[in-house]
Formats: sequence, structure tokens, C-alpha cells
Amino acid sequence: MHELSLGTWFIHLTSLFEWILAILVIANLGSSIKNVGLSYLAIAMLPNLASAMAAITWHIFDNSIELKGLVVLQAGLTMIGNICLALAARNLYIIQEQNT
Repeated sequence: MHELSLGTWFIHLTSLFEWILAILVIANLGSSIKNVGLSYLAIAMLPNLASAMAAITWHIFDNSIELKGLVVLQAGLTMIGNICLALAARNLYIIQEQNT
């Protein structure tokens, strides 16, 4: 694992755990206040989490050229995740407008 510095590994891993914690907090909040929009938001965050895991896996194996497919997978998951997050945010806006 010589490709990344210790500080970069720390940032990568803490960002991953922070994203997991954010998903759990949003899902828990959504279920406790019975807001289905927040539950959808938590689900929409999962592709970006998988994207981060793909990137970290590639780094664990020293950015091996044999695993270059992980980079393509990560890019695809990021695109899908960002679309899902945009749709979930739109859904939250619509729900909020209906409640006012």
C-alpha cells in the first residue's frame, strides 16, 4: 500500500466511515419522524458508498493495472449515485411543498 501516504489513507477511511454514519443517521431520522423522503435519501446514498469502496479497494491493491476495471466501476457508481441523490433531493422538495 505504498501508493498513498498515511494522511491520505486516513482521509479516505474516515470519509468512508463518515458516509456510513450519515446514511445511518438519515435513515434513523427518517423512520423516527416517519419521513419517507429521508429514507429514500439514505438509500440514494448507497451507490456513492459503493463507489468509495471500489476506489479504496483499488488503492489497497496498489492501483494495480489488473484492477483498472474498478476505476470504471467507481466512475459509473459515482454517476448513478449523483443522479440518485438529485432525485432524492427533488423528492424531499416535493414532499416539503406538499406539507406546507
